[in-house]
Amino acid sequence: MGLEIKILDYGDIELESSFLVLGRDCGRVRRVPVYGFLILGGMYPIVVDTGYRDNAIMETLGMRGLQFHENMIERQLANHGVKPGDVRYVLHTHLHIDHAGKDDHFPMNTTVVINRRELEYSVSGLMHPQYPKPDIIHLVERLHHPGALRLEDLAISGPVELIPGVFIEEAGAHTEGSMNVHVDTDEGRATICGDVIYDFNDQIIQPVRTFGPEEYQVTGNHGNTKRQEKGAIRKLMYSGAKFLLPIHDAPAKVEHGRVVGRMGMSVPGPVQQSVPRRDWFPA
Repeated sequence: MGLEIKILDYGDIELESSFLVLGRDCGRVRRVPVYGFLILGGMYPIVVDTGYRDNAIMETLGMRGLQFHENMIERQLANHGVKPGDVRYVLHTHLHIDHAGKDDHFPMNTTVVINRRELEYSVSGLMHPQYPKPDIIHLVERLHHPGALRLEDLAISGPVELIPGVFIEEAGAHTEGSMNVHVDTDEGRATICGDVIYDFNDQIIQPVRTFGPEEYQVTGNHGNTKRQEKGAIRKLMYSGAKFLLPIHDAPAKVEHGRVVGRMGMSVPGPVQQSVPRRDWFPA
């Protein structure tokens, strides 16, 4: 039986709309979910991203955190019969404030896995204060506990198979050290893509403020060039992955570079909404 992915709901964030999609509704507030992922069916449970530390820390970015008791990571894992101590690996797509805030809820014999370039980037100051002090200091503590932190050099090694059916690969977008997580399921490959994609509709399906089909819109929050961002999105869309799972939007089902459906809280799972083909150039 292949692996399966359960979505962990860590709460919501309210933030300015164009932060998510460049040039969209500037000055207007939008509410988005913050998800993590639980990979089941392998030798042991794996968690991808751990959400933000608490509501107060989001105020350092001028954002509003909406995290409640039911969103605590222990509660979310318990929904699937898992405790933090059961988790063998915590993987991070990157280390921004809303992705690595609960690593200290896991014991030191759980290994946190990140791209080494991302740890370096987190202390460069280039996207300060999106890398909050308590989160990064905790990772430094793990660095000094054997087995508590695993650093990969994905730009050199290429994709790495962490366990059978779970691969990590350099993303090439959003931050200098972001990585994608590929999971082989019974219905095909599912790729957890972090913040390379924030919003499927306004970046991919019907991109705002672009000149035509497949000229994907970038986010308003990235540390690489727009060319790199667009190329990384295209790579995801044509990678052969059947499902793409971002952190702040519902997963999408993809066929031949096109979003054909939107998924629920489990991948694989039933398609909750089909997406009709866009006719950009009617006859």
